[in-house]
Amino acid sequence: MVGEPTVADAIERIYQSLQADNVDIDMHIATLKAALTRAGLKEAVFDPARLVQNNRSGRKLMQAYFRQRGVAVTFSPS
Repeated sequence: MVGEPTVADAIERIYQSLQADNVDIDMHIATLKAALTRAGLKEAVFDPARLVQNNRSGRKLMQAYFRQRGVAVTFSPS
């Protein structure tokens, strides 16, 4: 397991990707999915304050996009 990103690492990369107009977002989602599986977690928790589109429609779009790729997303209270 050495060198495999943690859930926190994968989430951080997704924040960076979102800031960079979604560059490599699908790859980062796949990395996150694998990290969640290794950690035995069912969902990823994001801080809505760090999202580019921190509004209801932006969060719903993100949840739907990630869900299509097998990752459940929730948002921490801001």
